[in-house]
Parts: sequence; C-alpha cells; structure tokens
Amino acid sequence: MPAVADEKLKKKIDDAPVNPGCYIFRDKNDEILYIGKARHLKNRIKSYFVKGNKRRPKTRMMLKKVNNLEFIVTNSEVEALILENSLIKEHQPKYNILLRDDKTFPYVKLTNEPFPRVISTRRIKNDNAKYYGPYTDAGNLRKTIRIIHEIFPLRQCKKNLSQENIENNKYERPCLNYNIEKCLAPCQGWISEEAYQKMIGKVEDFLNGKTDQVIEFFKEKMDKAAENLKYEEAAKYRDKIDTIRKYATKQSAELTDFSDKDAISIKKEAEHGCAVVFRIRQGKIINRDKFFLENIIHESLDVIMQNFLQRFYNNTEFIPDEVLINHYPERRELLSEWLSGLKDKKVNIVKPAKLNRKRIIRMAGKNAQYQLKKYILKKSKRKDYIPKTLKQLQEDLNLNNLPRRIEAFDISHIKGEYTVASMVYFENAAPKKSEYRRFRIKSVQGVDDYASMQEVIHRRYTRRLEEEKPLPDLILIDGGKGQLSAAKKVLDELDLSDIPIIGLAKRLEEIFMPEVKNSLILPKDSIALTLLKRIRDESHRFAIQYHRKIRSSGSIKSQLDDIPGLGKKKKQALIKHYKSISKLKSLSEEELTAVKGIGHKLAHTIWMHLHERS
Repeated sequence: MPAVADEKLKKKIDDAPVNPGCYIFRDKNDEILYIGKARHLKNRIKSYFVKGNKRRPKTRMMLKKVNNLEFIVTNSEVEALILENSLIKEHQPKYNILLRDDKTFPYVKLTNEPFPRVISTRRIKNDNAKYYGPYTDAGNLRKTIRIIHEIFPLRQCKKNLSQENIENNKYERPCLNYNIEKCLAPCQGWISEEAYQKMIGKVEDFLNGKTDQVIEFFKEKMDKAAENLKYEEAAKYRDKIDTIRKYATKQSAELTDFSDKDAISIKKEAEHGCAVVFRIRQGKIINRDKFFLENIIHESLDVIMQNFLQRFYNNTEFIPDEVLINHYPERRELLSEWLSGLKDKKVNIVKPAKLNRKRIIRMAGKNAQYQLKKYILKKSKRKDYIPKTLKQLQEDLNLNNLPRRIEAFDISHIKGEYTVASMVYFENAAPKKSEYRRFRIKSVQGVDDYASMQEVIHRRYTRRLEEEKPLPDLILIDGGKGQLSAAKKVLDELDLSDIPIIGLAKRLEEIFMPEVKNSLILPKDSIALTLLKRIRDESHRFAIQYHRKIRSSGSIKSQLDDIPGLGKKKKQALIKHYKSISKLKSLSEEELTAVKGIGHKLAHTIWMHLHERS
C-alpha cells in the first residue's frame, strides 16, 4: 500500500481516476510542485508512493513536500500531453524540466488582421496570428524581418484597415513608405486584400525556408515585366531575387535530402543541459537555435528529450515532416502521434542511420557540446555561482564551508621504481589545469605509499604557507584509511588540521574521514560522489601520465650510461632527439650520425651496445 502519512492525500490516491489525464502535485502553500501526464492516472500516482521503489533524488525531495494532489481527466493520452504542455508553460513548476528563459525568446509574428504585418514579439497570444520561431539569436530575427521588408512591400503601420475605414477614406494620404516603394498603400485601397494575401503566402514560404519558391514567384514577375518592356520594374524584381539568394546562401548548408526536417541534439553535464536545433528546409540548414535546460540533474536523456520536444513544438508554428534526434524520447510513439495531429500528416521521430543524416546530428551534437561548455564557463565565472554538486558535497560531508577549491593527490610507481605524485585542482567543480602540479618523490626508497603521500603533502603545503597563497577548502586522497592517516598527520604537524581531508577508496567507492570509524557510502547516482570520482580519476590519470614519462626517460638514460665514449652532452642530445630505447634501436649507424657530435665510430659503438643488450 502507498507509504503516505497524510490520510487526506492517501484517500485522493486511492480515489484517483483510471482514465488518461494530467496530475498536479502541490505543497502545503498550494504552490504547484510538478505537473505530469499519464495513460492510467491511478497506476501512475501509486507508483510514486510504493515502498522500496527506487526514485531519483529530485523526485524523493519533491515527494517530501507534496501536501495535495489534483487530477484533470482527458479523452486520450495525446490530449493529456497537450494539456500538460499548456499547464507547464503557464505555471513553470519547480520540479519540471524547463527551457531557460522560455518566455523571453523572440518570434516573428504574422498578425491576424485584414492586411497582415510582420513584426517581432516575445509574447505568444491566442489571437490566431502565426508565430515563427523561437529565435535564440535576436540579431538573426531582426535581420530576417529587415530582409522581408526589403523584398515584400508590406505595410508597417498600425492603422485599422477594416473595409469600412478604407471605403470611407479614413486615411487621407499614404505614408512615406509608399513614396519610397516600401508599401503598396492598402490604406488607400490601392491593393486588393486578395493580392495582398497572395504576397503574404510568399512571406510564409520565406519564413519556412522555401526560398526557391519565393525566387520562382519573383522570376515569373520579372519575366512578365520584361516581356511588356517594363525593364525598370523587371530590374527591381531581379534585385529582389539577388537579395533572397544572398540571404539563403549565408543561412544555409546544402544537403542531398530535400525534405523538411529538424535535427535535434541534446548534451548534458551534471545539472546543465543544452539542446541545439537545426531547421532544415528544402535540403538547406536555414537556422540553428540553442536552448539551455534546467532541472535535469537526475533525469535520463530519454526523459529530457521527451520534455524538450514537447516544449519546443508546443511553441512553434511549423512542424517538419521528420525530426532527427540523437537520443530516443521516452514516449516516441505518443510524441509522433501528437506532432502528426498538429501537422495533419505523419511526422516521424528517428535516430538517423544513413551517413549524411548522421553527419547532421553529429554537427548538431558538436554545437550543443560547445554551447554547453560556454554556458557552464560563463556561469562558473560569476562570483555568486554555486554548482549544485558542491552544495550536495558540502551537505554529504557535513563541511562547514563550501568546497569551491578541491586539491586531490595520487601516487604512482612500479614496484617502488620511479615513484611520482600528482595533484589536480578543481575550482567550482571544474578542473583548472594551470594549477595542476607533479612531484618526483625524493625521500622514499622502495614501495611506501604512505611515506610518499606524506612527502608530497608536506612539500605542497609548506610551500603554500611560505608563499602565503590560498589553501584548499577540501583535500582528496586517492586511497583508504592508511593513506588518509598519513596525510592527516602531516597537516596536523603544519598546523593545518582545520582543512577538511578525505580518502576515496576505489573498490567500493568508500569515503573515509579522519576520526570517523565507519566509511561513508553515497548512493551510486549521487552527484557528490560523481564529482569526487571524477576528481580522483583525473589525479590518477595525471600521475600515470607523468610516471610513464619519467619511466621512459629513466629507461633510456640507464641504457646509455654504460656506453664508452658517450659523454653527458651527447647522451642528452640522443635523449632529446629520440625519447626512447625502441626508437634508438630502430635506427641504422648512419642515421645515428645525424645527431650533433655523434661520429661514425661512436655511432657504431652505440649501435653495437644497444643490439648486444637485446
């Protein structure tokens, strides 16, 4: 039975309808927490409260706040999806996936009036107007409107051009735009509504990326004018055609498939996400838009894609024949049915299999990754920015201060040979490679990871104290209790016992803390654990990289040391040129003489020495 403490809420769950529809979770202040849809409302709601059901941390947090529940029944699951879109857009619930600043994206609006205008707007109204977009680049939108007014002599005034006003000659004279041939003066009745609407149809073609059809429209007019010897008029149509072609060339990349489609790729990193949409019309990529996503930290890509497709196509006028995606949405068939209903034609949602289509998705993915990195970097540079991962880490480790600066250490060696250590530095949950450091262990002979860790900790923080430079908010040691105790002892000796230090053991991903008997094991999907593992793995990678370099250098030096007649400078020249023994062994005696100072006699000695040892 559902694990619900509140009897009123328990009764609502028991009495939930079995129909498709939407459900709304509310808190004690009657604020909406989450809006969802379901094919079977009762089953869906009960699944939230079943004991032992594994739920995402975000869902667990939300359920703790649920105080009330309501249902809206619909005739079908598609209707439920449409209603869910409208409700989320209106209420913007805290626990739903949201498009960042969704309400502020600009659109091109084709007004619903006798002689429509083309304007920009950031508000979508239920006024039967047509909206094209959203445009995430306002500059691109302004350019599009400017080109439209340059090509089409549409009215730009706000006059009420009802048939009655025109017949009664309410407006005595046309405006300046008529005199500069930017308007056909519908206010004077000098163009019929039918002819104006035909022009509006070509504006819609232009906005939908069908520039070839618009060019053909003006080409027919140009040819007709030329036949009637109206060369000046024909030249004006020719200029319009040139303008459209230049615009289309700058906006598009040619593809071999000429159907209308959108290519959508979503990339995610921790609590941030980015969706990039390529709008492809008649085989040309006419636009690229980017959208940043919120409330996705514990969501899977199929859920994120599902939510994005709903929000995006709920706000756009044009539905393509096909939607190419990099990850299948949670309810692909339902979304396809919904989009097909909007378009009144079958709309497919597919992951591309053909090479040229895969190329489009890969290109969208690269753009999404690039935009996401820029977005995260921009946020991280804000002084007040606190990643959710750090907040969670502070809470899980019970730290007094937010761990903005984390330093992590790792030891690397082979049976005590060439022992090195690495230190990586993370700031605001992101690596700062300019602060990475590498150490060659000097005071330890043989295998002694504890003593090696003590040496590197002592060297690092003695120097930081001497230079009066900032100390970390948290130190992470790759290892268990032994390595942690060794490092903590050095910190205490340096009077730095107030710096939090933890060990992360690989086997069970256990977290060890000083003076705490039992290890801390965080859930596998914990964002705090993910961050610690990422830092630990980076320190390990950096240590291994340095160890390989030292080992390679040490191996070549040791084999060159025994060659008679090979002095220090010539030995260094060989190491600088060839880096490894295997490379040296692959050379002929003649090739060895290419190194400055190596004559034929010495080259022969080197070659014999290396190959005898083989």
